[in-house]
Amino acid sequence: MSSSDDNSLYAKREPIFPKRVYGAFRNLKWWLMAFTLGIYYLTPWIRWDRGPNLPDQAVLVDLANRRFFFFMVEIWPHEFYFVAGLLIMAGIGLFLFTSALGRVWCGYACPQTVWTDLYILVERWIEGDRNARLRLHRQKKWDGKKLRLRLTKWIAWILIAAATGGAWVFYFTDAPTLLVDLFTGNAHPIAYTTIAVMTGTTFFFGGIAREQVCIYACPWPRIQAAMMDEDTITVAYRDWRGEPRGKLKKGEHDPSQGDCIDCQACVNVCPMGIDIRNGQQLECITCALCIDACDEMMDKIGKPRGLIDYMALTDEVSERAGGKARNIWKHIFRPRTILYTTLWSLVGVGLVVALFMRSDIDMTVAPVRNPTFITLSDGTIRNVYEIKLRNKHGEERPFTLSVTGNDDLSVHIEGADHATVMAPPDTAKPVRVYVEAPKGSVSANGERAPFRFWVEDDINGERAYKDTVFNGKAN
Repeated sequence: MSSSDDNSLYAKREPIFPKRVYGAFRNLKWWLMAFTLGIYYLTPWIRWDRGPNLPDQAVLVDLANRRFFFFMVEIWPHEFYFVAGLLIMAGIGLFLFTSALGRVWCGYACPQTVWTDLYILVERWIEGDRNARLRLHRQKKWDGKKLRLRLTKWIAWILIAAATGGAWVFYFTDAPTLLVDLFTGNAHPIAYTTIAVMTGTTFFFGGIAREQVCIYACPWPRIQAAMMDEDTITVAYRDWRGEPRGKLKKGEHDPSQGDCIDCQACVNVCPMGIDIRNGQQLECITCALCIDACDEMMDKIGKPRGLIDYMALTDEVSERAGGKARNIWKHIFRPRTILYTTLWSLVGVGLVVALFMRSDIDMTVAPVRNPTFITLSDGTIRNVYEIKLRNKHGEERPFTLSVTGNDDLSVHIEGADHATVMAPPDTAKPVRVYVEAPKGSVSANGERAPFRFWVEDDINGERAYKDTVFNGKAN
């Protein structure tokens, strides 16, 4: 095979040094960065009083007890459908936003974008703006200044990456306790390993790989085309207004020249290193920094803003004909986006209804299959069941077990002479239960007899049930 670079499927990376830009979209990105990073770093430290015997961390993924806490909501393992529902809502929401506004998620809220933006900000503080960073990059000799600047930048990046990994592990156990354990060396090795892995990946993705993650690793740029149509609002260049390009000469006005003066401002500020004037490209994350840069330049040369702007393909046809762009809400509210919004809302309403309708007690029933039944000395046929009683209340409660649907059957709890069991607070208590059919009964001599297990809260009368079968001698 030829090793020629022309045949390579991977383009060698050219380091990108975006220039600082000022404007409405850049300010919006600053605010969203502060908001999203604030949520990520601060959420584990929010407290929420759930009463005794329960964690007081507002958001906690309690792997040890297999539960998820989100403020007043507690999700148990058997309620994973809530998590599945949230993931479905996230997927539909991504389709909705992409259909309406293009890759607005990628440009403003994607973790890769947010942390890369933060790393570039730190890099700019330490090494200077675009030209200074370019000079430093092209400098082959590693003198004292270059070594000092690079080491300072890398140390700052590592500290940010370590804080990122540290914040992540705080979501899985009590944050204040873990923080003390981490600094005293008493934390579990998994915590240190997780922080190390997160530190390394954050440093690499945000500081080294940057736009390469979006271009080569992320599947969304390749999927988004199916989510967009001619009414999708995205960042575009009005070439019918900007072309032909040409340098602006002081004191001269050429009516045949377009508004674009080929200043490269839009290219210099792009974190992906592309030229939006070449049309829509896979690399574009629609962060709109090129809009700010172009608007600033248009102000300087006395031209109208909007040479680069958020617009839809249908606007191009209208504007080329001398008309005006459609109202933005007509682009956003159309059959596709209305359908996505309806689906998203239905899933959300369904989850809320299910959340408020769920019972505070629950049970699982697992028949013991080896053996399927036992014959006692008096001829009674016994089946054994492993039952887990979930007491979701914050205090210990008595629960009574019973069976219905078959008059032949009686229920006994192993090690007790009654059918009542005390379940600890907020716990799934395992109980071994015997269900017996007397000798000569239909259920004892039959094959499989259906019946229903009931559990009742003796304090408030709340009940739950599970259907199962009784195995007789003919089974």
